[in-house]
Amino acid sequence: MITVRRDRIAWLAIFLIVITVLSWKTDFLGTSETLIEYEPPLRPPGAAKDDRVIVTPVTPQITPEPPQITSAANTDTDLTPSKPSEPSDKDAGHPPAIGPFTAIPEGAHSPGFTLLDNLYLWNGTFYVITSDVSKFPPVADMISVPRELAENVDLSPTAQEMQFLSASDVESTLGKHAIRVEGLSVVVYDPPQFLTVRTSYSSDDNTPVIPHLYHWWGEIILGAWRILSYEGAKTKEVLTPRRFLLPFSVKGAFRDNAGVNGPLMRAAWPSAQIEESDYWGDMIALNATVLFERVMLISRPAAHRHPWGNRWFKMIAGTMNVTVPDSFWSPIRDTLVTNLLGYLPTPAPTREPKMVHGVPEPLPKPLVTYVSRQGANTRRLLAKDHETLLSAFSDLEAQGVCEFREARMEELSLREQVELAARSTHELWMPPSHRSAVFEIFSPEAFLFDYELLARNIGHRHTAVWNDRLITYPKGTYHDGIKYGEHFHGTSIPVDAAILMKAVKERLAEKAP
Repeated sequence: MITVRRDRIAWLAIFLIVITVLSWKTDFLGTSETLIEYEPPLRPPGAAKDDRVIVTPVTPQITPEPPQITSAANTDTDLTPSKPSEPSDKDAGHPPAIGPFTAIPEGAHSPGFTLLDNLYLWNGTFYVITSDVSKFPPVADMISVPRELAENVDLSPTAQEMQFLSASDVESTLGKHAIRVEGLSVVVYDPPQFLTVRTSYSSDDNTPVIPHLYHWWGEIILGAWRILSYEGAKTKEVLTPRRFLLPFSVKGAFRDNAGVNGPLMRAAWPSAQIEESDYWGDMIALNATVLFERVMLISRPAAHRHPWGNRWFKMIAGTMNVTVPDSFWSPIRDTLVTNLLGYLPTPAPTREPKMVHGVPEPLPKPLVTYVSRQGANTRRLLAKDHETLLSAFSDLEAQGVCEFREARMEELSLREQVELAARSTHELWMPPSHRSAVFEIFSPEAFLFDYELLARNIGHRHTAVWNDRLITYPKGTYHDGIKYGEHFHGTSIPVDAAILMKAVKERLAEKAP
């Protein structure tokens, strides 16, 4: 049983990750062998020498950030399956009787993540009403055929997914009246395969189920929230979803095997509905036009059309090009954690202790949590290195440097997992600070962007650990693509505990700027 008192909340915690994809039993924490500290957004390139943390000499492969990409222009019209007829003079500025023109707020789009005002639906097809098609990105950058990816399968959108209409064409297609759905609707227009990248099936009724939390929270929700935060920063409001619509999810297919996706969604947005294929079927059965007041439209295949998607192979790659406030994730984190725990853990002070009756006041020590994968069949540390790490962390605790805990997440309840994560171990739920960082242990030379991108989004410094080499890519530079290597899934991944402990102690000793 894990309990946390308010006066024991620490300003730093460490989470050990060997790999970037876990078995479902430890899925809530995303991966199981990574060291995590807290830190604010990375400084601009060249701001300080310690932006790159290299414990032993290594020449990293650095790729500069690609140029800014403007996706609002319809420069790829061959991918637009249908276009409206040429608008007449009466179309300009005069919306049809059914409702307002469709619009994308300026800048509120990245391939696969599109915020649309006044999006229409009839018979399962979205309709964009506009007098100027050039104001919209290609349809293929917004939506795709909701078909599972397989060899030689074309996911390019057709007229069944989305069409454009001019004002003069609306009445003959959609009529004069629409059922209005108020508020923000987040529409994840993907089959279950794309909700989690992979799909497994239950043995009883062949129902698809989702095996991994990362793809839901770390890609779908995080990417959408970047776009919503960009728009919210302009309008000075937090855009709160009223509903999440999953047209092709059947019988809870969006849920992960560990059973945390659903409960965490309820904690983050207690008043929001989560609707699946039956809702979509009801809308079709109405045989009427539906007007969604505001839609965040999400499509994984569309997201991967962004040039960065082909280099990082992450759905959220393109949204990294969208400028958001440093604290954009705080509203979700604060609400979710507070609703589950009844309070919000905060970093402990880093000031010197005050003297009370001539005695220094006790201050909470940083919590160091080691979440081990040593019981898994693959992606484990070398046994002796694992034991050396445990001994090294215990020594740090004995020296009074930190509080240390080894955790096995599969043995904890959801509340206990969130409580531990909010204090220390999950990039999405722990608060950033000037010391926060992620030490991700790979097999030597391997690199994936799963948790590196999370760190950049939330404001934690990321360091790749290749046995006795540590490296950090500062803002604006990245590792050159992904690399698995021969031993990525191995059971003898090495890590030099002495080198790692030296870096940890240096981070623990840092003072606020």
